[in-house]
Amino acid sequence: MSIFMFVVSFVILQRLIELVIAKRNETMMLAKGAFEVGAEHYPYMIALHVSFFVSLIFEVLFFQTTLSALFPFLFILFMIVQCIRVWSLMSLGQFWNTKIIILPGANVVKRGPYKLFRHPNYFVVCSEILILPLMFNAYFTALTFTILNIAMLSIRIPIEEKALMNSTNYNQQFKKKVSAS
Repeated sequence: MSIFMFVVSFVILQRLIELVIAKRNETMMLAKGAFEVGAEHYPYMIALHVSFFVSLIFEVLFFQTTLSALFPFLFILFMIVQCIRVWSLMSLGQFWNTKIIILPGANVVKRGPYKLFRHPNYFVVCSEILILPLMFNAYFTALTFTILNIAMLSIRIPIEEKALMNSTNYNQQFKKKVSAS
């Protein structure tokens, strides 16, 4: 289980560092006149992510699951996803956050993975929530939190996109039709 503890500790440490970066970015953006949207669902999102790690650790340790036979492949996939995560965060720079922080009049980032598709960081999170438990045969955690995360993103992404459409050049960048509502 030392591989498990190493990988989980790495990811948890990564998340804690990201929270520090997010807080720094939030402070900078708010000082520039940015505002937050979706604050109502944010505590639920935090609870989901914390519960994910609790569930993963419990499932692996309590049920003494083993490394997946596909571990080498899944680990390589996981590392590729980590590279996309770093690429996404670096591409957004000061605009990256765990909260939805909108700077009115800002130009939407269209570099890095954001040239390829709109929400690469959400793709990363979805991938991790599936791959990480599968690496250690934690099927309950993989299935449960994949479903919960999809539910969370079905709320979060529309809120984020609406705020971006209303306050930035999002429509022009993504040539998205805006409904009359």
